Amino acid sequence: MDTHIATPLDPATPADSGTLVLAVPKGRILSELAPLLERAGIRPEPDYADENSRRLRFPTDDPALDVVRVRSFDVATFVAHGAAQIGVCGADVLMEFDYDQIYAPLDLGIGRCRVSVAEPAELAGRDDPSRWSRVTVATKYPNIARRHFAARGVQAEVVELNGAMELAPSLGLARLMVDLVQTGATLKANGLMETEVIAHVTSRLIVNRTALKTRPEVIGGWIARFRAALASASAR
Repeated sequence: MDTHIATPLDPATPADSGTLVLAVPKGRILSELAPLLERAGIRPEPDYADENSRRLRFPTDDPALDVVRVRSFDVATFVAHGAAQIGVCGADVLMEFDYDQIYAPLDLGIGRCRVSVAEPAELAGRDDPSRWSRVTVATKYPNIARRHFAARGVQAEVVELNGAMELAPSLGLARLMVDLVQTGATLKANGLMETEVIAHVTSRLIVNRTALKTRPEVIGGWIARFRAALASASAR
């Protein structure tokens, strides 16, 4: 007799009768992801990509799969805790949080950007970073920033911000900022210069490790479909 008791965070038996949940990020990455989802045979209700929609969970034409749309930073949290069994998130999020519960089998090659250090353009090149012992850094990536500067023997005093990092140097809140950079246009518009690339970033398919162990055929099947979708895209 099966005595397994389901809980809300049990990836093996989700609360709603075994429906698999795919967590996708809001914003720019979602628009890049949409064609890949189509090639993988995932067709959510049309308003899933509508940023003005107040809905967050969307059925697909597969009754065994739902899509939830959340903030990019939250995708990994949903998957790590089993609220979603698969998801798509940037490598920057995985670098920042380093979840043991997450397996990232595929680089989807979308959402290309970089985690970079920037400083006021008028100061760039005037100071020697090799002589720094301590520096203040504004960022939403405190762990990445601390690891990066610690590897150089520099103590990073982190000012955690969730947005408007570009204001921090000009208002004296921090000497540097660490953030995602795509084109560099926002930096330039705010008098900043990208001085160092910490890591290049793309979006990854991620899965909950427990779900992969308990539902290997189902989760493995979706990984295979995403892999085939990538191969189909590269063949074009």
